[in-house]
Amino acid sequence: MGDSFHEQLIEDSDFLKADRRLDTELVDKLILQLNRIYPQILSDKEATKFRNLDVPTSVRVGELLAHLQGKGEEACREFYRALHLHVEEVYYSLPTRLRLRNYLDPLKYPGVKNQKYVLNDRGPLFFLGCFSVAVGMALLYYYSEAKLTGGSRALGMAALGLKRKAQEVLIWYAEESLME
Repeated sequence: MGDSFHEQLIEDSDFLKADRRLDTELVDKLILQLNRIYPQILSDKEATKFRNLDVPTSVRVGELLAHLQGKGEEACREFYRALHLHVEEVYYSLPTRLRLRNYLDPLKYPGVKNQKYVLNDRGPLFFLGCFSVAVGMALLYYYSEAKLTGGSRALGMAALGLKRKAQEVLIWYAEESLME
């Protein structure tokens, strides 16, 4: 998958010339983007030439792509960037993008999908149990610093949503601080 942008543009050129979604307005947006942001890639004179409405859009696209391929790797990369910015649906349906997506398709390569969820193999109850313990410990630490009677009542109330062991510890601590 280490194709250069120049090689990708050569591969995608036929598709781009035939794609009806690249109408006159979108081609003009691409040309203006390249001309305004990267005048070294597309000068004013070249932009005017590629925006000539007397020439059919597919021909203008073909001439623009040939020009960009002649300019080199940087020009090809900026064309892809402009295409992604202005015509996302065409960008994602390019043959090189589809090939990349199929290369990483989890249905074709099940190992790719499984790698994503390696850390989540214990399930949501494990997470909730750990979270409950962490909250209990944080409350215990917080209220052990401030010896407030109202605080120990709040600590006893906080124990209501926790597991049995954590609940017993918090209630014991709340009772002990009330006796003092």
